[in-house]
Amino acid sequence: MTPTHLQDHLFQQIKQKLPVHTTLVDAVSESLHVSTDSAYRRIRGETPLVLEEVQQLCKEFQISLDCLLEVKGTGTLFQVVQANNDDFDQYLAGLKKALEEVLAFQQKEIYYLTKDLPIFHLFCYRPVFAFRYFFWMKSILQHPDFTDRSFTFDCLPAKTEALGREILQLYNAIPSVEIWNNESINSTISQIEYYREAGFFKNNEDVKIIYNAVVDTLEHIKNEAEIGCKYLPEEKGDHKKENFRFFQNRVVLGDNTVLAIHDGAKTLYLNYDVLNYMVTRDATLCEDVYLKIQNLMRRATILSQVSEKQRNIFLIH
Repeated sequence: MTPTHLQDHLFQQIKQKLPVHTTLVDAVSESLHVSTDSAYRRIRGETPLVLEEVQQLCKEFQISLDCLLEVKGTGTLFQVVQANNDDFDQYLAGLKKALEEVLAFQQKEIYYLTKDLPIFHLFCYRPVFAFRYFFWMKSILQHPDFTDRSFTFDCLPAKTEALGREILQLYNAIPSVEIWNNESINSTISQIEYYREAGFFKNNEDVKIIYNAVVDTLEHIKNEAEIGCKYLPEEKGDHKKENFRFFQNRVVLGDNTVLAIHDGAKTLYLNYDVLNYMVTRDATLCEDVYLKIQNLMRRATILSQVSEKQRNIFLIH
């Protein structure tokens, strides 16, 4: 591939990653800090990109230079996103931004292969969100303010709760496929029981409230699956467009894996260490994961809009 073709190929990859409201020339101009005219000359191939500019564009738009140069190898470029106890809202803001970027595309869909309650559903009912926030702060991020603290519902800041609700609203607006297994529900129950047995609750009434909220969450997801769309509890789901497919996976345990498809391009999010995740747009890896998810769906049981008995057994009983 000639340098001119490489440059054109790079700009084609960048264009695929841009939301519909962002033009290629504006994105290049902003990334390289050059004028619109200079950006046009680079896009048209009249001005060759220097190595530093290629590096900046690849870094900005998460493009593997190996893939661009068609270097054969087994390595993949990932961007790592980590939660920290200094500013958890920043972590949530990152989730919100990622969803906003996906939502901006004309064609979009999210595939969520999960071994836990998907994080977006945790924001549906405050008691569940408050417990999980306490769990994250105390056991995962080991925030010093939570070291000797027992659970109370006021542990969840109002700002954090509002941010979670915004994230849920964005997720509800994006067509999605969720693939659960039996551990998706059991893991949450195990966390509540561990905290109860460890004496982290001041009273058993709080435990009952959390369990009731978990049941409410599962009941709401069951209703969403029944009509095939996502909506907030206070909304009427039957007035919304179908955008939700729900599967029970009995084949493999799997991991918390999210694959976003947007206008033909794909972005993969691989979860690790409960909250942290890695992001890649490597075309080969994303396509491989997509095909594996499609194969898993063919062997899974669809519980949305059909299979009422199996849906009730899986989510409620």
